Amino acid sequence: MSAYGSISRPGRTSYLPSTAWHCPGDAQVFVTLHHIDQSAIKLHTGLFEYLHCVFADEDVRDPDTFGAYFFASDVLIAIANSKEVKVKAELEGGVKEVEMSLEAARGGRSWEECVAGFYYVKPNYPGRSSHICNAGFIVPPSQRGGGYGRILAKSYLHYAPKLGYKASVFNLVYVNNVASVRLWENLNFVKAGLIPKAGRLRRTDGPGEEYVDAWVFYKSFEGVDRDTPAS
Repeated sequence: MSAYGSISRPGRTSYLPSTAWHCPGDAQVFVTLHHIDQSAIKLHTGLFEYLHCVFADEDVRDPDTFGAYFFASDVLIAIANSKEVKVKAELEGGVKEVEMSLEAARGGRSWEECVAGFYYVKPNYPGRSSHICNAGFIVPPSQRGGGYGRILAKSYLHYAPKLGYKASVFNLVYVNNVASVRLWENLNFVKAGLIPKAGRLRRTDGPGEEYVDAWVFYKSFEGVDRDTPAS
């Protein structure tokens, strides 16, 4: 859901190629990204249930509500891997397109063992402004500290333009989330504005809550390669 209500699109008939990304600090370990949607996830037993469990937001405990929110459009699943993959194409920026299905990347492991993270990509606004997208990123608690968050963010800059979007907006990046602020700045997002007292968060210096400001981040995808779009 958004401030404008549900923003969704018809199911896909094709999906973007999977890609491989090396983990920071370990060239032998990489992550593969796989493009799915609400129709495709039904082919992978237990995956939807695992993602819902990880999301664990108090407002979306109902599976149907989670599905309508997180799978309103496109979803990318990151799978941690250490096996060799067949590289289909070397793209600009070191991105590698690979011939590996989601189940092949899983390799018989449980989803808990292998899912390094996941995120949705969907319009931030409806109608005339639906060319601007937003994303929501999740790294399971058991996978945190491995540099997967940065891989998800970098892969987003690869996939979002190929899904047809011309720009990205992150509506609320709280100023006290130093890691996220630094990440988007390093990926050349610009601060489009500051919203005072945007969120009521738990205090870091004691009990209770406090209001925290938030940045609005923006990045244009104009001029980015959009070959092989999904349909």
